[in-house]
Amino acid sequence: VKVKIPFGNKCLDAIFSVPEKKPTYGVILTHGAGGDMNFPHLVSLATCLASHGVLCLRFTCKGLNVAYRTKAFKAVVEYLKLSDGYKLSGVFLAGRSMGSRAAASVIRQLSQDDDDDGFIQGLVCLSYPLHRPKLQSKLRDEDLLLISCPVLFVSGSTDEMCEKQLLEGVVSKMKAPTKIHWIDKANHGMAVKGRTTNDVVEEINAQVFSWLRENVQLQHK
Repeated sequence: VKVKIPFGNKCLDAIFSVPEKKPTYGVILTHGAGGDMNFPHLVSLATCLASHGVLCLRFTCKGLNVAYRTKAFKAVVEYLKLSDGYKLSGVFLAGRSMGSRAAASVIRQLSQDDDDDGFIQGLVCLSYPLHRPKLQSKLRDEDLLLISCPVLFVSGSTDEMCEKQLLEGVVSKMKAPTKIHWIDKANHGMAVKGRTTNDVVEEINAQVFSWLRENVQLQHK
């Protein structure tokens, strides 16, 4: 279902992937610095989640400025929260690369507001860009360290923007419950020599869905 989401004096293009049964939970998903919501990995993940009963709303925001992307993500969260068509118990924010930075930033901002009502259940970071290539001294971890909801990282073990030991070091300092799933020998774009894109994407999708399921169950026991 295609929708236009108001954002300032513009609109963001977005698509709902809707499960057959009425969903209780949703995932809001966005792309990295390049591309848009039709990036094949995101389409595949959205389809997989909807087939397992999770509503997925993915959107395009072309800005290359993280603050701007964060504002756009916030507008989408508000839109879904107030939507009459889907009454959800909660959502998970998810993004690829720069999109995951924006998602982390939204969660930090909303958790610092007084009106944090538990609507946001967790964060999924696909290829989180912890640092620029070859610039390991400047970590983009400020939002991560202030988040308290559960976080899943899915990263390539040879990602040039997320060195393995550095991410593990950041995670050890985070107060949130975290899980890292390393895609063996994958780079920032999740390409692995000798494996098909579909094969890698299926591994990512399975990890994301099983983590979502664990976290929803944990909170409702």
